[in-house]
Amino acid sequence: MAVTLADELARQQRSISVAEFFEKNKHLLGFDSPTRGIITTVKEAVDNALDACEEAGVLPDIYVGILRCGQDVFRIIVEDNGPGIVPEQIPFVFGKLLYGSRFHQIRQSRGQQGIGISAAVLYAQLTTGLPTIVISRTGPALPAYRYLVQIDIQTNEPRIAGKEVVEWDRTHGTRVQIEFKSTIAAKKKLLEYLKYTSVVNPHARIRVEIDGETFLFERVSDEAITCPKAIKPHPHGIEIGQLMRMIAASSSPCDEFLVSNFSRIGKKTAIEICQSAGLSPRSPVMSLSPQDQKNLLAAMQNARVPAPPTQTCLSPIGEELITRSLEKEFQMDFVKARTRPGSVYSGHPFLVEAAIGYGGKLSPDGNATILRFANRVPLMYQQGACAITACIAGITWKNYNIAQSGLPLGPVLILVHVASTNVPFTSESKDAIAGIPEIEREITLVLQELGRELKTYLSQRDKNRLAEDRARAVCAIIPDIASKVAEIVEMPVPDTSLIEGRIMRRIVVKKVTRDGRVRIEVRNHTGTRGAISLYDISPDAGRDAVPPPAIVTEVEGEYTKMWQLEVAPGEMWAAEYGGSGGGTVQVRGVSPENVAVVDLDAE
Repeated sequence: MAVTLADELARQQRSISVAEFFEKNKHLLGFDSPTRGIITTVKEAVDNALDACEEAGVLPDIYVGILRCGQDVFRIIVEDNGPGIVPEQIPFVFGKLLYGSRFHQIRQSRGQQGIGISAAVLYAQLTTGLPTIVISRTGPALPAYRYLVQIDIQTNEPRIAGKEVVEWDRTHGTRVQIEFKSTIAAKKKLLEYLKYTSVVNPHARIRVEIDGETFLFERVSDEAITCPKAIKPHPHGIEIGQLMRMIAASSSPCDEFLVSNFSRIGKKTAIEICQSAGLSPRSPVMSLSPQDQKNLLAAMQNARVPAPPTQTCLSPIGEELITRSLEKEFQMDFVKARTRPGSVYSGHPFLVEAAIGYGGKLSPDGNATILRFANRVPLMYQQGACAITACIAGITWKNYNIAQSGLPLGPVLILVHVASTNVPFTSESKDAIAGIPEIEREITLVLQELGRELKTYLSQRDKNRLAEDRARAVCAIIPDIASKVAEIVEMPVPDTSLIEGRIMRRIVVKKVTRDGRVRIEVRNHTGTRGAISLYDISPDAGRDAVPPPAIVTEVEGEYTKMWQLEVAPGEMWAAEYGGSGGGTVQVRGVSPENVAVVDLDAE
């Protein structure tokens, strides 16, 4: 019998494992270049660490190490203080694609598909051939296990190259060590990713070591966030294939099936849905014909059912923490944040948070700084393809006194965070959000609201410049006049602060440097108590400051020292430290029109 071409083609056909597919399509997961590969690997490991810590209810302490091991070969180490992984599960978590615990849960989480970290293991295996080393411990009374894990490409099953009990100083947590080929050209982008991760995870502390340099992204909140809880699927977000699968696994009557398996459906609504579909509420759901199932789906999606709950399944950052995080990482003159109420698209709950900042150390040239986030994860690539960018470009920023050429221009920072049980990404690499009308509407509304806040600030800033010039003149001249008059009449030099206060009727912040000592005074000449955050940005570290600042950060030789204080009406607060002065002083927490900053060093 002659062998036909069809027979030959048939012999060449075979099934493809998931691992084999992604081996040839690494770009789908964000491993399309050596530079991006190192960022994607760190991202996936850090996301897993943050998720694990949140599920355990602990404050994340994460260590990220990047060491050069040879020419273009780097070792990535990510260590956390989470609950650890049961030893028997370690090979599957790291050595099997599409293996995870959150895929079937309807709640906000950073990862769901079980692809990320195992894809990094696969990438390392392809570029260096080395196994990934995993150390994990689930409690102080239990030993730490060390696994060497690889992936069997043909079967998508884990291959254990080694296993042993080891000593480890952590009482619980996980440490992942991956080696692969890359380039240190990714350093700047990597630090940006970790900086942005710190902004939207204000409860996390991230310590980074890159080729001997150490960076610390400190937490601004000592309260662990509440882990989102899973909810049932909503009847408006279900599809026929999913409904058929759920029906096949149930033996309940139709009304009980609807009540027990779907969110926001009660007994009365279930009966109405069954009647609308032409079905008996007590008929077994397994007995429904394919047409009956389609009728049931149509009735479910047409039913008047409340939107799914957003309070339990979503975890917003919050306006206060967004503001504090941005103030920690970006020194700006103005920053405001807003959290929109929860909403729904296609039965999926979501909410949008946003913030806008202006001035300070933001670059005055070029486009605004845009920070995009989804479920507390920075979106570092494909900015032009993202719905967030399209919404920002679609707003007329000139109405808010901001220059614009497509995107807004100048010293502006715009942050947008989309939290959802199902973020609609444009691709598997999860770099951009698709243009869903409901999400775009919420983004536009919150940015317009923040734009109005910024416009008000810019208008007030212009008015305050005249007042600050007057304050500088008053505070600089009156003490000199008092000193000269006292010298003429041979009397002690009087305290002129009350005269200054009657003229200004503000909180006056004065900075002066004399004889190698920097002194900052805050006098409250208003009628209300002032609770403020005082920032002194200068080349002086202020290590001997009295009182010591609450936070000190250093960027490129400049130190930002922050004090949190309250000053009652008529009272004065002061801080002093050794230094050469210079720099700038900024105040947060009080309306700009109620504050006058007098930097005598700038005279």
